[in-house]
Amino acid sequence: MKPCLAVNIGGIQMKNPVTTASGTFGFGPEYSPYVDINRLGAMVVKGTTLEPRQGNPTPRMAETPAGILNSIGLQNPGADDLIQKIAPYFAGLEIPVIVNIAGNTVEEYAQLAAKLDGVAGIAGLEVNISCPNVKKGGMAFGGDPFTAAEVTRAVKAATQLPVMVKLSPNVTDIGAIARAVEEAGADALSLINTLLGMAIDVRKRKPVLANVMGGLSGPAVKPVAVRAVWQVYRAVQLPIIGMGGICSWEDALEFILAGASAVAVGTANFINPRATLDVLEGIERYLLEQQIEDINELVGAAHSA
Repeated sequence: MKPCLAVNIGGIQMKNPVTTASGTFGFGPEYSPYVDINRLGAMVVKGTTLEPRQGNPTPRMAETPAGILNSIGLQNPGADDLIQKIAPYFAGLEIPVIVNIAGNTVEEYAQLAAKLDGVAGIAGLEVNISCPNVKKGGMAFGGDPFTAAEVTRAVKAATQLPVMVKLSPNVTDIGAIARAVEEAGADALSLINTLLGMAIDVRKRKPVLANVMGGLSGPAVKPVAVRAVWQVYRAVQLPIIGMGGICSWEDALEFILAGASAVAVGTANFINPRATLDVLEGIERYLLEQQIEDINELVGAAHSA
């Protein structure tokens, strides 16, 4: 008998716990020559904004020891293009597709959520609260419990879709942010987003990235991400998608044991386009070897060990 791999993330039913991290898998067609996308539990696609964005100037990616820095700047074709040209592809898939949304004001988030509501092929929204709040001096929405909750309430009021909030690690108390968005009505959480970092070219004596700072992802951030999932699992009752440096099934299981109900593979996709399926197959082998009938038995199991 094969073990049960199905999980439910805030109303989004997934046949297994493996999905993709936003910004690392495009909109799906980019990876379809390498991966049978329908084997995944879900797909979280590239960040989308109301209007098209060209993104930041180059260079905007840089390799670091055990990771990468990126400052892409949310380059995307905009919501209308997504609805008209890309969502029909989503509708043809056999798995739920979650769209990551971003904005510079609370009103933008709400407008975007309303626009995507009811679009065929879109099963849920992931709210990127690491964006700058232009009305409050550029501080990220996710850096303060009040503004994080404000965005969450606005999005929930504008859509019938399940709403997942993506938490930033660049905060003092991630549990406080998690509690605030839970109280504001979030259906699920995903964490972590990238850590803020930078690199300097010692020969040119200037920052490597044109935007100076960027988001650090990859294996280097995994211990931080596992710690964050552990803390948030203890702080709230919401289901969690854990991510941050997952390259193997062992990495994924650390997140699940820490409290994640599902996991997202991100930077590893750049190195190995089949990384998501390798993780999925490894989890299934582990369950068979350990004679565990249901993946949900392992969620948070390290807390009671």
